[in-house]
Amino acid sequence: MLARFYTLNRVFPLIRAISSLERRMAATHDPVHTPSVRFGVAATPKEKFQLITRNLQEVLGEDKLKVLLEEGKDIRIYWGTATTGRPHVAYFVPMSKLADFLRAGCEVIILFADLHGYLDNMKAPWELLEQRVKYYEAVIKGMLESIGVPLDKLKFVKGTDYQLSREYTLDVYRMASVVTEHDAKKAGAEVVKQVQHPLLSGLLYPCLQALDEEYLKVDAQFGGIDQRKIFTFAEKYLPNLDYKKRIHLMNPMVPGLTGNKMSASDPDSKIDMLDSADVVKSKLKKSFCEAGNVAENGVLAFAQYVLFPLLEDKFVIKRDQKHGGELAFADYDGLKEAFAREDIHPLDLKHAVTGYLNELMEPVRQKFTSPGLQKIKQLAYPVEEKAAAASDSKSATGSKETRPVDISRLDLRVGVIDVAEKHQDADSLYVETINVGEAKPRTVVSGLAKFIPLHELQGRKVVMLCNLKPQSMRGIKSEAMLLAASNADHSVVEVLTVPDECAPGDPVFVAGYERSTCGEPDEILNPKKKIFEKIQVDLTTSADCVATYKEEPLMTSHGAVRSVSLKQANIR
Repeated sequence: MLARFYTLNRVFPLIRAISSLERRMAATHDPVHTPSVRFGVAATPKEKFQLITRNLQEVLGEDKLKVLLEEGKDIRIYWGTATTGRPHVAYFVPMSKLADFLRAGCEVIILFADLHGYLDNMKAPWELLEQRVKYYEAVIKGMLESIGVPLDKLKFVKGTDYQLSREYTLDVYRMASVVTEHDAKKAGAEVVKQVQHPLLSGLLYPCLQALDEEYLKVDAQFGGIDQRKIFTFAEKYLPNLDYKKRIHLMNPMVPGLTGNKMSASDPDSKIDMLDSADVVKSKLKKSFCEAGNVAENGVLAFAQYVLFPLLEDKFVIKRDQKHGGELAFADYDGLKEAFAREDIHPLDLKHAVTGYLNELMEPVRQKFTSPGLQKIKQLAYPVEEKAAAASDSKSATGSKETRPVDISRLDLRVGVIDVAEKHQDADSLYVETINVGEAKPRTVVSGLAKFIPLHELQGRKVVMLCNLKPQSMRGIKSEAMLLAASNADHSVVEVLTVPDECAPGDPVFVAGYERSTCGEPDEILNPKKKIFEKIQVDLTTSADCVATYKEEPLMTSHGAVRSVSLKQANIR
């Protein structure tokens, strides 16, 4: 019942006929197209079966499903989500399947499983249950509206509306009298938080989820493959209470957009539904999307399980004409094959998905600009909101520690390598003496030995980051960092170059982030704040090999900073 869909994604569909967002896009000729989902279209039992089961990893009770469809029955399905941490964009994966169910003529129930959230190691404190449900309902309704799902075809139910009734409570006791401790623990192993000394509530969790199938009077339950043990538990024990087995529909566990999986309890691993467009762009830029890798690629997985099922038009990747021009794909297989051949650069795919995702998230963001929903968010997650308010309050002081994290915080200068030699204790390291326009040259240790011959560094003009905290590397203190571009697998590394006219100590800057506008760089970057690491995700080379920050060129007074040959590569 607890929804754990670790997918990263960005959904692009809306119904053109009813979506004000799509009408606005059409009026402005926006190149991003939102797919439309069509409902109420008559379908044969075979077509309905294909819609219900497409992109699922497993179906338990497939033959029963076919029989019910052949009999002309509208299948009644429920999907439940425990109202714990704030919903993130991975929820678009189950939302797209709910759209499939509705297109197949199914009756769909969404269960806000508030009591389950409390039983799962008290992830949802009892006093917050009501507010968490309100928050989940607002977010999920906003997501469904953004992909064109008509809400009048859905039924929303809160768990505690019936799970505290006399009849349900008696059935929990009846279930407890036939279920073994071993089976209850095994059923919840992949869903309920596992601790050394588990609470009894965690053993009750699968019992309640099984009983929900009977009390919601459904034909099928939908969830992730991680819930398979709970589903087989229900099939085993419901007949012991003289209740029938249900059909179980399971989504695969999809790689996350920002890592192996997305977790509502880890802010750095997920894209929250209320994250700004810039935050989404930054997080997706850091996501794993290796060139040619289609096996463990959350960005591709999002396209497969969210975008293509909802798209009516083709999936479009915008590219400059000199790099091959626009690409359009009618189906996922075409996109997958092109990426596997490395016809599509990972950054181009990320940019396309970022655009679609932000279009899908925008209606939810706008929904939460209302004072009422802002209040609900504060009441549902008071600790998170208090921490955010404290952060905002500190930012208002304007101190360097809390000023915006952007490239103006970095002390970037032109340096000239006076001497470069091998590190005496490390074959992979060079030790360079570099003039950065100060009275005394700086000693720098860099990991360039595997990539660049020593003679190519002697006398070379480079870009230096001069306000990192000095750090000892194999016994030698490095007093700055030399910036270089590298390809995706780090097999090719090139030191950034500057125009010949530049002198040691010349500033390197980005238009709009000059010192006259944003102030002086930090004296020393606080390593605990990971300021450079946050800025680094937006440092890349362009298609013309120009070094950029957020697609704006890094400049000197004599011209742009460049890589020799690496295009759309990371700078570090």
